[in-house]
Amino acid sequence: MSNILTDRIKTALSDGRKALIPFVPAGFPDKAQFWDIIMELDDSGADIIEIGVPFSDPVADGPVVEKASIRCLDQGVNLHWIMQGLAKYRKNISAGIVLMGYFNPFLQYGLDSLASKAAEVGVNGIIIPDLILEEALPHLDQLQPSGLSFIPLVGLNTPQERMNKYSQTKPAFVYLVSVLGITGTKASATQLLRDKLKQVKESFACPAALGFGLSSKEQLEPIADLVEAVVFGSALIKHLDQGKTARDFMRAWA
Repeated sequence: MSNILTDRIKTALSDGRKALIPFVPAGFPDKAQFWDIIMELDDSGADIIEIGVPFSDPVADGPVVEKASIRCLDQGVNLHWIMQGLAKYRKNISAGIVLMGYFNPFLQYGLDSLASKAAEVGVNGIIIPDLILEEALPHLDQLQPSGLSFIPLVGLNTPQERMNKYSQTKPAFVYLVSVLGITGTKASATQLLRDKLKQVKESFACPAALGFGLSSKEQLEPIADLVEAVVFGSALIKHLDQGKTARDFMRAWA
């Protein structure tokens, strides 16, 4: 079954560019501005938009995202608020929508409720950084029939055998965390990343997205032939926190 997330990435590639996937924590920089920013990202060329579900213990996030998420939690942002907003605004958003968050908020919401509500409000995918494959598999039967693609995160230290197992879940795309374990010279780091991306391409039939630590198009040049999509979070959050517009940020990636 075709997924809008895969389709959006393929459409970008057919236009001769990488798919753009901005990440913003729900309610950032505040609840009043958040949906306007999502709409502006959509109008400015976002192919997929990742909405972060704030959580009190974001163990996989860097300091910028963690600080932003805590700020959103302090405003009372939760999954119910996100779903209410999507029910209102989703019909005007052409980008694919992915929820990225830790397992606890999804579990508290109820996975059956999550699946049905996601289908109702147009959520297309879900990323759960703290849910390993073995723990995720029993829940996929609840999520996938509603059209919710489970997007795996893989790192530079993820063995190919494990990536092969992730590929069996048939994700809409795979998300490679680019910075984990990169040490040494720029040249050696680039080669390490290229080697891992080649393994990703061997294991997955779906497109590959690269994220974590990206702040400019120039960073993609050494690996551009192996990446179909780019995810940016911290750089966008910093940009918005300075009072700058989402449109200006997206223009630099066009």
